[in-house]
Amino acid sequence: MPPRYDYDESDIRVRPGRRGSRPRTKDRPAHLDAVIAMVVGVDRGRWTCLYDDHPVIAMRARELGRTSIVVGDRVALVGDTSGDPGTLARIVRVEPRTTMLRRTADDTDPVERAIVANADQLAIVTAIADPTPRPRMIDRCLVAAYDAGMDPLLVLTKADLGDPTAFLQEYVALDVPYVVTNLRADPPEGLEELRDLLAGRVTVLVGHSGVGKSTLVNDLVPQADRAIGHVNEVTGRGRHTSTSSSALPLPGGGWVIDTPGVRSFGLAHVDPTRIIEHFPDLAAGTVDCPRGCTHDEADCALDAWVADGHAGPSGPARLRSLRRLLRSRLGTPDPDDEPAD
Repeated sequence: MPPRYDYDESDIRVRPGRRGSRPRTKDRPAHLDAVIAMVVGVDRGRWTCLYDDHPVIAMRARELGRTSIVVGDRVALVGDTSGDPGTLARIVRVEPRTTMLRRTADDTDPVERAIVANADQLAIVTAIADPTPRPRMIDRCLVAAYDAGMDPLLVLTKADLGDPTAFLQEYVALDVPYVVTNLRADPPEGLEELRDLLAGRVTVLVGHSGVGKSTLVNDLVPQADRAIGHVNEVTGRGRHTSTSSSALPLPGGGWVIDTPGVRSFGLAHVDPTRIIEHFPDLAAGTVDCPRGCTHDEADCALDAWVADGHAGPSGPARLRSLRRLLRSRLGTPDPDDEPAD
């Protein structure tokens, strides 16, 4: 038999491993002392957050992994939140979002790209000319706004270059509010009306490069100092001047979020069956549709519903608008559409 030894448990020594003897745990710290701030800018792995009326530069805590954090997010901060030069706080939690504006690179891309969180209004900015309006792009932004639960707003710029009447007729049936601006006039036209529509709200501006988003922001928020570009005379396209999203407080209350110009707005993340929900005057007419009806086919019951007057005098125009949005989501060719983005 091996010899017996008398010993006390206190004599036992545990040899520490290479990573130390501290036991591992899956429990994460609660960070009960964290403060809540709003993300107002993102730049190369650093987030600018507004806390207690001053900016704080923060990094993402390791436990968050690759959690998406975008402008508009409300986040929990720990560490140095003084905002003093050279200080760095940590983002340890992203608060629940009320809305999230997303897009994909195209209609087949499964990867969603978060643009802005917690905005309640999407201002779709388009120029009347230089560059020319792109209705299909506008329709796609409308679909994204409806899907995100945001109110759309159509902002037309450069009214000194053309008459917007014919263009706006395409959106009458959708009941989308709009404002027409001419910032070259003295005083600028439409600017005060736009301020009223933005007051007290969190509004994200989306549009092609060159349509005048940065010019609008500079007039709405004088201290913004956003860079302004020009439209290429050969291609008719604008140059990207805003390279990242930025949230700016509006005088008198509210926020405006400027975003980089986009040349495509994929909707792969949007369920097309939900688009009809934003047309309550037409939705009741779908009960007699065949199973799997896309509402843009010969057997769709909406044609008879509208023809019988159930959707009122604006029914035919509303149905055309619905189907235009559905085609934008599904990528269905439309003879009245411009080439696909």
